[in-house]
Parts: sequence; C-alpha cells; structure tokens
Amino acid sequence: MAGLTKGHPPIIVDGINEQTKQKLNKDIVERESGGEREMAPTAGSLIHRSGSRPQLDLSKAAIQGNFEERDPTILLPNQSDDISHLALDIGGSLIKLVYFSRHEDLSVNDRRKKSLKETIGVSNCNRRSYPILGGRLHFVKFETTKINECLDFISSKQLHRGGMDAHHGDSDASNNESAVIKATGGGAYKFADLFKERLGVSIDKEDEMNCLVAGANFLLKAIRHEAFTHMEGQKEFVQIEMNDLFPYLLVNIGSGVSIIKVDGDGKFQRVSGTNVGGGTYWGLGKLLTRCKSFDELLELSQRGDNRTIDMLVGDIYGGMDYSKIGLSASTIASSFGKAISENKNLEDYRPEDISLSLLRMISYNIGQISYLNALRFGLKRIFFGGFFIRGHAYTMDTISFAVQFWSKGQAQAMFLRHEGFLGALGAFMSYQKHGLDDLMVHQLVERFPMGAPYTGGKIHGPPLGDLNEKISWMEKFVQKGTEITAPVPMVPPGTTGLGGFEVPSSKGDTLRSDASNLNVGVLHLVPTLEVFPLLADLKTYEPNTIDLADRGELEYWFTVLSEQLPDLVDMAVASEGGTDDAKRRGVAFARAFSAHLARLMEEPAAYGKLGLAYLLELREECLREFQFFDAYRIIKQRENEASLAVLPDLLMELDSMNEETRLLVLIEGVLAANIFDWGSRACVELYHKGTIIEIYRMSRKKMHRPWRVDDFDLFKERIFGSGHEKPYPHKRALLFVDNSGADIVLGMLPLARELLRRGTEVVLVANSHPALNDVTAMELPDIVAEAAKHCDILRRAAEAGGLLVDAMINAQDGSKENSSSVPLMVVENGCGSPCIDLRQVSSELAAVAKDADLVILEGMGRALHTNFNAKFKCDALKLAMVKNQRLAEKLIKGNIYDCVCRYEPASSKPQASIF
Repeated sequence: MAGLTKGHPPIIVDGINEQTKQKLNKDIVERESGGEREMAPTAGSLIHRSGSRPQLDLSKAAIQGNFEERDPTILLPNQSDDISHLALDIGGSLIKLVYFSRHEDLSVNDRRKKSLKETIGVSNCNRRSYPILGGRLHFVKFETTKINECLDFISSKQLHRGGMDAHHGDSDASNNESAVIKATGGGAYKFADLFKERLGVSIDKEDEMNCLVAGANFLLKAIRHEAFTHMEGQKEFVQIEMNDLFPYLLVNIGSGVSIIKVDGDGKFQRVSGTNVGGGTYWGLGKLLTRCKSFDELLELSQRGDNRTIDMLVGDIYGGMDYSKIGLSASTIASSFGKAISENKNLEDYRPEDISLSLLRMISYNIGQISYLNALRFGLKRIFFGGFFIRGHAYTMDTISFAVQFWSKGQAQAMFLRHEGFLGALGAFMSYQKHGLDDLMVHQLVERFPMGAPYTGGKIHGPPLGDLNEKISWMEKFVQKGTEITAPVPMVPPGTTGLGGFEVPSSKGDTLRSDASNLNVGVLHLVPTLEVFPLLADLKTYEPNTIDLADRGELEYWFTVLSEQLPDLVDMAVASEGGTDDAKRRGVAFARAFSAHLARLMEEPAAYGKLGLAYLLELREECLREFQFFDAYRIIKQRENEASLAVLPDLLMELDSMNEETRLLVLIEGVLAANIFDWGSRACVELYHKGTIIEIYRMSRKKMHRPWRVDDFDLFKERIFGSGHEKPYPHKRALLFVDNSGADIVLGMLPLARELLRRGTEVVLVANSHPALNDVTAMELPDIVAEAAKHCDILRRAAEAGGLLVDAMINAQDGSKENSSSVPLMVVENGCGSPCIDLRQVSSELAAVAKDADLVILEGMGRALHTNFNAKFKCDALKLAMVKNQRLAEKLIKGNIYDCVCRYEPASSKPQASIF
C-alpha cells in the first residue's frame, strides 16, 4: 500500500519531541519522492477513514506496552488522535459492535527492552525481540433494548474519540464536534439523535447489504477456520481457497430472508428472498407459546417433540415409508397437520412441541428455497447467517438437512463463526481504504481472553479489560460439571452495569447457553506473521499430528492438562515470589483455564478447529493473561547454569572422536538431552530422583540403536557421502530448539557447532515468548555467549552472527582448528507455545528460511505433536524422545522414552524406518 499522499499531511500524537517530528516529516517527504522505498508501509499497514478524515498510520511504529505478551502493541508516532476505531450494526434485537484497540502504556516497555538488550548483549539490529502487533479487532454484543449500556461502553473506552489513549485526558469537546462513526442496520436511523446527544457524534449510515457482503468476504478470505458445516450436531470446518471463493450464495435470515449471489468484492445482487423468516418464527411463536423472547422460544424447541403436531409420512401410510418416491416414514408431510384432525385446543399442546414444529417448518422452507436458487445459478456453496441462526445447533442441523435432502447431497449448507458480526465488520470496512483488504489469513490470530464476549461459551456483556476486575469475576466462578455458573455482580443502584454481567432471567443463576456456539474472541492483526516458505505444500499442510476429533483422544489430553494444572499454578506463583497477589492470580488462572477446558469438552469446535497445538497455546495465553509471563524462569536459569558448567568437558570429549563417530554421539546427545521436559509428568517425576547431570548421563547410557524411528544412516550418508563422492555441505541449517538446560546446552548447541565446523550457517530458532521450560529467542544469546567462552568455533560464529557485543572473549577451547566465519544466528519463531504451526511464523524466520537447505525440528512439541508428517522443500531431520506412553503407542507403536530420528531428503517421500 502506498504511503501518505500529499493530501494527507503528517499527523503526530502528543508526546513526540520536535526532533522526532522533523525526522518523521523528512521520512514522509522522502517516501513520497521514492527516496526510501524500504521505509514505505507494507500492505495492510494503513487503516484509512472515509472522506477527508485522517488515517490510522502504522508507519515508523515502535514496539511498546508489555512486550512479554505474545503480540505486543506498538506506538503509532504518525497516528491521528481523533481517528475512529468503531463501527456498529444496530438491529432490532441486538447491537453488534466492532472496534479496533491500541494499548495505553507508552513508556515501560521501551526502558525494560533496552535493559534486557544490554544484559543479553544483542547487537544484531536485524533481529526484533518480539513481533509487532498491528492492532486488535474486538467483537461485542448488546441487546438493543439496552442501548444505553452500549453507549456507556463506547464512552468509557472513548471509542468514538479513537480510544482511551488518544486524548490523554483532553476533554476539549471541540475536537469531537465533527466526529463520525459508521453504522448499519435500522437502528442507525432510529438512534442517530441519541448518539449525537449522548456522544456528540454523527452516524454515517452504510447500506446494510453492502456491509453484509463485505463482512462475509473479509471473514471467508482472512479467517482460516471461519466456515463450517453442521450435521447431526457435529461441526466440521471447511478451508476455502481464496481463488476458489466466488461465486457463492449468501442467505441472510433476519426478520425476513434475503438471498444474495456474491460474485466478488463489491459484486453482488439480491436474487431472491422470502417473507417467511426469523420474524415469522418469533411472531407466531410468541402468539402460540406466550414466550417473551426469541431466545426463550429457541430454548423451548430443544425440549420439544414435533411428532405430536406435525403430520408425518408414516401417519398417512400406516407407519410405512413411501419408498417409491424416496420418503421415509419420519419425513414431515404437513407441518402442524395433526392439529386438523385432533379435537384439541391450543392449551392442550406443549409449548416445546409447538416451538420445534415451527422451527422445523421455517428452517426446512428456507433451506429448500436457498437450494433452488443455488441450483438456478449453478452454485454448490451456500452460506447462511443472520440473527435467526445465532449458533443454534438444531437450527443449523435443520437447514443443513433440507439442503442435503433437496440437493441429494450435491450442495452444502455452511455457516460462519462470526456470522452475527457480518454487518458491523462491513461497516468497519466501509472506512475508505481501511487496510483490511490486504491482510492475509496468516496475519490474523484469534485469541479468547477470559471476559471477551462468549468466552467460556456462556458469558454475555462487554469484555473485562482490567486485571483486578477479571480476577474478581473469576473468583465468583463455581464449576458444576461442564456447566459454568456464577453469582454475577449485579448492577449497583444508579449505575449502568458496565463491566458486570447480567444473569438472564430465563436461566436463573446459570450463564445462558443459547449463544454458546457463537464463541467470538479477539482478532489480533499481526502484519509481521508469514507462512514458512519451506513447506512443500501449504494446501495439504496440517500441523497437528493427533486428531482430537477422536473423543477418546480429546478426553485423554484434557485429563493430562487438568492433572498438570496444580503443579503449573505452584510453579507460576513461585516464579512471582509467592506473594499474595501472585497466589490470587494463580487461582484465577486455574479457574479461567478450567473454564476453557470445560467449554471445549462440551463443544470441541467452540473456538474453531481444535488441535493439541491450540490447546497448549491456549494454556500459555491464559497464563500471560493473568500476568504470569515465565512460570519456569527460575528452573530454566538453574538448569542452564548446571549444563554450562559441564559443557567444556563434553566438547573436549567430542573433539577427541573421528567425525563419523562424533556425528552419531551428537545425535544421541540431542535425543538424550530432550528428556528434560517439564510438560511431561513422567519426566518431572524423574527430576526428583537425581540432578540434571545425573539424569542426562543416565539418558545417554540408554541411547542404543536402532531407535524406534531410525533414519540416522540416511542422514549420515547425506553429511559424509558414500564411496568416493563427497557431498556439498548444507548452506544454511534452521535448528528449531526446544527446552532450556541440558537440551539446548548439551544437545543442540554441540550439534550446531558441528554444522558450523563443516561450513554451514546455523540459525537457532526459538520461541518468541516463554512456554513451559522452552528456551526463548531472548534467552539464547546469553546462553551462546557463555558457551562461546569455552569454544572458539562458537565464538567466531556468534561474532559473525552479531550475537556477541564483546568480540574479545578469551577462547578456552584447546583446539585451534581453522574455523570458518560462517555465522551462528538466533531468530524468534513468532509464537509462545511448545508446538508450532508453520503457517504463522515471524517474518524474520521466513526471511532467513529462504536460503536454508536443512531444517532440524527437535522435541515432542515441534517434531511429534506438530509437524511429524510435515513435508519440506529441503532436507528435514526430526529428533525427539517420546515422553508420553499414549503418544508413543499411537504414533510410532512404541513405548515411553523411545526415540525418533526421522530424516527426509528434499523433494522426496518419507524414509522413516519404524520397525
């Protein structure tokens, strides 16, 4: 995307000094004249407003805020103070609100980051500490009847003025007189005066259908697991290729039904519709059942039996099918047909049965009309949305059945996880050149912080932002099986109830479950995430090895995570000094993560497609949410120190061997050292039986070949060749490292040293953020610097890679062989999980990968739980010790502590020898 044009002068936030302003102005002028092309913002880096209003400009951004979060926010030096980050869809029953957020802390992180850099000694300016966060899209719902709560929420966060950090306490109303926010839906007209009176803003009304289509297109192109099918209560997510998206049919079921043929961005037409829709269901249901709300009517249907009212084919043919025309006995021949012949009054029928019969009648007809229109235009993909759906399982099942029945399985009904927010998203995107169009699917990460709407499945209301407020709310949680209930703080007299959650009247003290399927988190826009370029085929890549769609697997891993929780809480609290505040946060974290597990056990697809990698990352995100940024910090420091103390002796032993023997011992060392994993209960129990060095030596002694998966000979042949042929050394190797302590110091560093010795550039790839006892990219330079004191090879390579500030470290390595000056580098991987999804990695990893011809994945998380079946364009070596009996049996038909050495040459099929 182009930089600022001459029509948009530079706009600077308060607090930027004059020198910085002059530099920024100079940069903009140079960029306009083509002087510094590399400084121009990348695609998606500007979010513009309509008309002549200023832009959200991410150019010249600097990381700020709490950098220990997974996706830290950034200071926007070119940001306008009065830019709107808000759009609404104001319907008859619900207000859907989408807003863009920035963080408020502008100073703490800069000082802390500088201090860390000085301590670690990072001089490689090309390596960022953490990925830059472009921003976050939040999704919130309010009942339209409680519009004043929505207005209070907007006011409290200053969303109509660009967020709480925009004015820094400046209440000058004159700056807000011309403020405009985008809105769609009938309420944009109905409540325009109220918005002007309460907030001093004008509503810019957007066409409802334009917004609907724009929102759907964005979601289908940008969110990986947005679309899903729903049959017989089972969700199945569908990945749609961007170049295969259009055309499709969009069926919006509101009060009535609109059927829209979408041919592209901004290209659509309403081709049909019906007046029998959600309003019909609600209106007739209210008359027939006396229900007071749409949600209550849906709840009734879940307990209904339509056979008491509907006339079935079997009722006509004596319980038999009408097989000649393909109708089963259970097929509805006439909705409400039995009421004709029975001598009953309305009060003689159960409201539950009436609601279900009515739901089926309307859903079947909408499904049939939709399919006929799809048939008319030759379309096989139909997406359904609108307030009638609301994530209600039976509604989706009924529509899906109708489409499948009438199309004889040739067409599919599909639904969207964010379907309630299509209009609001479209209104947000109506700001001219908003920047979202250019975002790719790998640049969006959805998170589910506790307190976001529908997190835990059964929560209504605005998100909880303040940590103390969040902890207080979690302290009121009570677990009863898989149902989450809460004595929710009620609204004090004279307040609007902001930050609290109302108990729905129809459910007593239970947080309502009717919207449990609409689990919508916070979308993180991370422009620095990229696809790992060495994946052989992105379309077929699936990171997760274990299929959690298997109920048995799901229950097993949920049990494992639940059993680990008490020890993890103890570790987290200890890492914060064991203070009362840390204990309180620890309990809140345990309750929050347990709530997530309970929700996912109830509905595994609640947050999207579920994999083990996602579960482990959810746990780490939840820890960070309650400000436990490195629960294993003390243990990692202790194990690093112990391992570094014995490293010189290990290097001396390795240097006494010939190169072929040394390679085998190095691979054995990596496998043996991988035993140190605080994510494995079996390994944790070992730690109580000896010191880190004793356990490492014991593990080394048990390294007997053949391993359960043993491709070492193939790897050795690639390194040394066969016969008289000497292969060329690898140009660059990416080593995805795992644990701190012996794993990195006594396992992967010596292997990296051997590759360096052979003239291969080495890049150590580590987590961007702490997870269990995994080493991070911020910690690695310090470890390398200590190791380099004992090894000339490591010292020279670290100097070449920019890892050492002081190039005069005294070499204590006895060997004086002529080491090449190939660099040893460290990059972050872009995530904070024991696993890794290579569809979303840091841009710096993607950059260094382009010249790599060897990938080494080490550890259970990165080489077994994920990526065991991944195929690469280059040579790949996967090394791990299996520290879980069930995984060993499932994956390699082996036992706990069996080892995997899987080598796959470039552009070839797997060569693993399992037996």
